[in-house]
Amino acid sequence: MKIVVQVKLMPQADQAAALSATLRAVNDAANWVSVVAFEHGVPREYELRTFTYAELKGRGLGAQAAQHTIKKVRDAYTTLQANLRAGNLGKKGSKRRTTAESKPVSFRPEAAHPFDDRCLSWQYDAQTVSIWTTAGRIKNVRFACSADALKTLREHRRGESDLVERDGVFYLIAVCEVPEAPLNEQPGGWLGVDLGIVNIATVDGMTRFNGRGLNRHRKRQLDLRRKLQAKATKSARRRLRHRRRKESRHATNINHIISKKIVTEAARTCSGIALEDLGGIRERVRLRKPQRVTLHSWAFHQLGTFLAYKARRAGVPLVYVDPAYTSQQCADCRHIDKNNRVDQALFICRNCGVVAHADRNASRNIAARGEAAWIAGRESRVPATP
Repeated sequence: MKIVVQVKLMPQADQAAALSATLRAVNDAANWVSVVAFEHGVPREYELRTFTYAELKGRGLGAQAAQHTIKKVRDAYTTLQANLRAGNLGKKGSKRRTTAESKPVSFRPEAAHPFDDRCLSWQYDAQTVSIWTTAGRIKNVRFACSADALKTLREHRRGESDLVERDGVFYLIAVCEVPEAPLNEQPGGWLGVDLGIVNIATVDGMTRFNGRGLNRHRKRQLDLRRKLQAKATKSARRRLRHRRRKESRHATNINHIISKKIVTEAARTCSGIALEDLGGIRERVRLRKPQRVTLHSWAFHQLGTFLAYKARRAGVPLVYVDPAYTSQQCADCRHIDKNNRVDQALFICRNCGVVAHADRNASRNIAARGEAAWIAGRESRVPATP
């Protein structure tokens, strides 16, 4: 399976200037290629190369950098077309979709740019890289990462690495091909993961992963952003720039911790993981305005992604189930009634009278559906031979 490892570059002043100039040069060239592609109806990559390759070489880009620039533009249009087909940019005739279709794709000056092994080499023992720039190849650019990340790079790095600049700091994002553990085909049980906002994740038999701390952090960040934006001074804008992405980094770290604990427990107990399929929930749910920020800040998709790739690395089976009525169904007698859910935390079955924590009851329902889905997926649908 493919994962990415991010390392922080620590270039000297002249090296940083060369890296910054390179990113701006290749992204400026990508914007020009995007205009050409838009004018010619977004041709295929080979045809686009005939229109642009010579000009890119004339702009000082190396052969590999020019090829990667063309491919990056073509991939951006492929992604745009996929989003249009999926309806992610609205229906036909909508303002957002019309805007996306009416102009070329653009790239930020500090946007990521791919480098392959011809343009970038790694020296793991010295923790340095040698990289192509528009000012020539620069060597001995130091990088920093954890011991585990360095081991993963040394043993599993394959393919391209992306150079990106964030707030004046340079990072390399390397692709690693990590072997998967053998999949446990016969799990001894299932852990149902109920996702929520009050409780980020609830698994029956485990400690609830409470979202109170994260929600307080989000509210604190939101209030601070509002105050700084209202102040609108130079120092306030500088403070806003300094604090951006702070909330998302904090939420990402929490999701990594939660997903690691769940997968570790599943591997320890030889169990599988059943996860709710919440795709499209933001479009389906209608909420009052004060609740919309909370819903759209809910990083359930990221947590699900983390669970999926960690489960694959550990050989833990993972299935997605329909979340419909999991919070209204009794895990003991299977009776469904919206009145079973008394409030956010309390579940009382109107049929059998069982009293339980609402999220733990939903977790048991998800686990049961996960087991049924796994068995159904493994059963043969081929008719018996007469």
